[in-house]
Amino acid sequence: MKQKLNAERVDRDNPEWTPKTFERAVPASKILPTLFGNEEGQAMLKRRGRPKSSEARTLISLRLPPDTLARWKATGPGWQTRMAETLAKAV
Repeated sequence: MKQKLNAERVDRDNPEWTPKTFERAVPASKILPTLFGNEEGQAMLKRRGRPKSSEARTLISLRLPPDTLARWKATGPGWQTRMAETLAKAV
């Protein structure tokens, strides 16, 4: 049984697609080839954000005494890197 549409919830700016709408539809890759790919299907997207590192770090959970953590944080920005370097030297 088909549900009745609630007139208050009908989105007039984005109406429901009909079979005719689907027939007229064009893939986004044909409209915006620079975003979705070229003729050979190769992606043309420009990657955003930080590049992937070849030596990615591993996320762990480590419990430290509050005073130890406070002393590391008091050394200023980059304290995590300095902590990792100190641990690497100790190994």
